[in-house]
Amino acid sequence: MTDRPAERRARAVPWLVAAAFFLENLDATAITTSLPQMAHSFGAQPAHMSVGLSAYLVALAAFIPASGWLADRYGPRRVFGAAIAVFTAASVLCALSGSLPAFTAARILQGIGGALMVPVGRLVVLRATPKEGLVRAIATITWPGLAAPIIGPALGGFITAHWGWQWIFLLNVPLGVLLFVAALMVIPAAGAAPRPFDLPGFAGSALACTLLMVGVELPAQGRWTAAALALLGGGALLWWCARHFRRAAAPLMDLRPLRIGTFAVSLRGGSLSRIAIGSAPFLLPLMFQVSFGLSGPVAGMLLLALFAGNLAVKPATGWAMRRFGLRNVLVWNGTLLAASFPACALLRPDTPLVAIGGVLFFCGMFRSMQFTALNTLAFANVPTPQMSGASTLFSVVAQVTTGLGIAGAALLLELGVLAGWAPADVAVFRLALVAMGAVALAGVTDSLRLPADAGAQVVGRT
Repeated sequence: MTDRPAERRARAVPWLVAAAFFLENLDATAITTSLPQMAHSFGAQPAHMSVGLSAYLVALAAFIPASGWLADRYGPRRVFGAAIAVFTAASVLCALSGSLPAFTAARILQGIGGALMVPVGRLVVLRATPKEGLVRAIATITWPGLAAPIIGPALGGFITAHWGWQWIFLLNVPLGVLLFVAALMVIPAAGAAPRPFDLPGFAGSALACTLLMVGVELPAQGRWTAAALALLGGGALLWWCARHFRRAAAPLMDLRPLRIGTFAVSLRGGSLSRIAIGSAPFLLPLMFQVSFGLSGPVAGMLLLALFAGNLAVKPATGWAMRRFGLRNVLVWNGTLLAASFPACALLRPDTPLVAIGGVLFFCGMFRSMQFTALNTLAFANVPTPQMSGASTLFSVVAQVTTGLGIAGAALLLELGVLAGWAPADVAVFRLALVAMGAVALAGVTDSLRLPADAGAQVVGRT
């Protein structure tokens, strides 16, 4: 006899993970339209506020590798629930921060909670989902990550204008409590057979991710020598970690999925796409406020056009992948995504708001389809025994590249200032947007190596 309560709980897991993903990304992006006000509160420059965004993503990347081991050792329910509790408590500390260093420290703690929240939930979904249901499950847990960065700036601008930026973080408290209760009800308790914890691998990978992110962040503060040393150190540690993970008896991260062609492409070329996409929620609100002179709520409302594009293309995404194949979707849609960045660079302060919204609407369509196609490609051919390692590796790379997008955008703005433009000059933002378009286009070239039938089984293409 079918266990209907168990079935209902299994169906609820992807939606709970999607809600956690939404909360994490909403928190990460709601502050983008509040950066000028937060900078004023902390006595800092708006461009330097990128350290608060990057610190959060550094913590995510550093602690995600341990999420799979913790879930196996203590069970997904305990780890997922504890992660929500840490994330919620850190949100309160963010709201109470009175300086940029204190805020950065609270964001690091918040990132640790996020690092153990979404990857563990994604792992539960991937382990329980058959190949034929993978597209639907991935779409369910992916779209909130696309929607939140678009809703976040509008919501953050509204909250900051009416109540103050601190309430962006305080609103996480009731949402976190609801997610915590739901996690206790639907997330399975049993973990897998525990394996030895790879402490050298964890320490090395965490420090490598931190140094690489810091190395990209420091030039925006004019500290070029320290940035070069951090990048060299991070690169050397990354090389050591790769050797260690291949030789260790029980590595923290399983690199075997990199031998799978579709997974490797989703990480190589897909990382460049995610760097470009990750820069947009940072660059566009700043450009609209600092250069165009728009208010935070108006800048946030404009970004809702991106969300509308995300929603509009969703029904066609699965059809496009079945009809044209993952390879063609990644190549042609990726090219259009790259072109959308120079299109945003052509916007002017006197461009009608309706026209700006139209450009952003199409940008949202290309962005959404590329994200879904890349995530589907990543796990299309990964066997179930390697799903845990693939999920962990994918999560680490996704968070690092998103953080690099923000830090890289801040670096490009600093380069524009060094070139002689004023910080509020539109030309500074145009330089950054065109450069990110080139990064996105470079990511498309890797998709050309895919076979025509890549991922055909999971998208239902015969």
